[in-house]
Amino acid sequence: MRRVVADERSEIAEAIEELTDEAGLVVTTGGTGVASRDVTPEATASVVERQVPGISEAIRADAAARTPHGLLSRGVAGIRGSALVVNLPGSPGGCRDGFAVIREALPHAIRLLAGEQGGHRQT
Repeated sequence: MRRVVADERSEIAEAIEELTDEAGLVVTTGGTGVASRDVTPEATASVVERQVPGISEAIRADAAARTPHGLLSRGVAGIRGSALVVNLPGSPGGCRDGFAVIREALPHAIRLLAGEQGGHRQT
């Protein structure tokens, strides 16, 4: 499912809330920069219950290695209910590259959030 919303904090937050009630993963694109209209990180932070900083740190590190503009990304990631929410940049390349960074970790995260065992052996 897909939603397109205006660059309004309340609309973004409402869409994230609705989507996390239905999906195990919600990915936003755009609104993560430093322009005054870039409020996606704030909207996301207002509705997630727990942050997952490793995701946004990895995306930012990869972006910064590709372009100095990567340092300007403010995207966040977090958990709401049993769903993972990840902010990706709005540029097609930034979105593609950011998703590539997290792609392999997503199935494991989604399984854990759904209550499945993590497959780790107790030591």
